[in-house]
Amino acid sequence: MVRVLIYLAAVMTLIACSEQPVEPGLADTAEVQAFMTDAAAVARGQAIFEGSCASFCHAVELEAQPEASFLFDCQWNHGSSDQDIFNTITSGVADTRMVGFGSNFPEGDDDLWKVIAYLRSNQQAC
Repeated sequence: MVRVLIYLAAVMTLIACSEQPVEPGLADTAEVQAFMTDAAAVARGQAIFEGSCASFCHAVELEAQPEASFLFDCQWNHGSSDQDIFNTITSGVADTRMVGFGSNFPEGDDDLWKVIAYLRSNQQAC
């Protein structure tokens, strides 16, 4: 019985001292921040944004009557966290021209995080 209790105490100690999982939102923010410090990643995000988003709907410069939301200010219609932006780009917005891109970028989700890093790198002060 004592051995069982010692074993259980050891297991509980290992569990308590093990690495705690990172909250998804915090991991995503860290990933975006890492890409923001990488000039090549931001440039790739810019190229994807200009080729996939700015060419069709979103303006790079604030216009009086944009077709779609201006994404370099602090007004986000569908959530402003990095994860919210990721979800909007991935799934789209029902009943709008914003289609879901899924993970259909050449480098999958990494490219999507690079687009978000580009947006964040060029975002106006809030």
